[in-house]
Amino acid sequence: MDLVALLAIQVLYAIASLALMSVGLAIIFGMMKVINLAHGEFLMLGGYAAIEANRLGLSIWIAMLIVAPIVVGAIGIIVERTIIRWLYGRMVDTMLATWGLSLFLVGLTTAVFGNTTVGLSAPLGSFEMGQYRTSTYTLFVIGVAIVALGGVLAVLRFTRLGLIARGTMQNANMAAALGVNPNRVYSITFGAGAALTGLAGAVIAPVSGVFPTIGAAYVAKSFITVIGGGVSIVTGTTMASTLFGAVNQVATYVTTPVFGEVALLAAAIVLIRMLPQGITGRFFRGSL
Repeated sequence: MDLVALLAIQVLYAIASLALMSVGLAIIFGMMKVINLAHGEFLMLGGYAAIEANRLGLSIWIAMLIVAPIVVGAIGIIVERTIIRWLYGRMVDTMLATWGLSLFLVGLTTAVFGNTTVGLSAPLGSFEMGQYRTSTYTLFVIGVAIVALGGVLAVLRFTRLGLIARGTMQNANMAAALGVNPNRVYSITFGAGAALTGLAGAVIAPVSGVFPTIGAAYVAKSFITVIGGGVSIVTGTTMASTLFGAVNQVATYVTTPVFGEVALLAAAIVLIRMLPQGITGRFFRGSL
């Protein structure tokens, strides 16, 4: 029974990690139709921002939950205003531009921080479950994922900002005719997606560590999750994360982490083959 409970926590942690990695991309790609191949590097920057803020003496909680999202969100706004703004409606061009940005950020962080792995010590210690012991930090990651997804849902559904953002993405000309500044909405939306990505990178950093090329390990999983989830940002991300995270963790437990990654990819291929429009493209239409 203790082993089952431990496995359940590990599965929930895998789901939460995948959801955190993907929710920022779900906003940028799902709402704005921007293929951001620098998504992994935004995660990486969130980790570095938290690590450097902690080294400067800030509390690890402030570094992870406040500094990292603000720093990466600001970078996202700069990227939107200098690069992305001129490429809306040109998905291939945004893909190439963000790929170039990805290479630039990897090179820049390698020059600044070196090519070694750095990280934060996971706080909160551990707790026992019968004869097993696991990190309390995994429960914190699960809690952050729930709050992040719930916060995005609440903003999009119940606030004026969420209504304006959704309306602008659907019909920018109509929004402009009603007095909304579409460029400002694009900047805020892209920045919000980047901030959530920075938060995810910071929260995951104590578990995975950070190095300049770590984004490559994140970006494929994030895109698979967003595409598998379909058009609904929160519902799709949650359901795809649940499916892929559970498959990955169970396969890892039964075999090895390598086969766990293979099982995740196989599950994604089967899902996209059966549901080309994603889970929420076939079910839960109209949901957020």
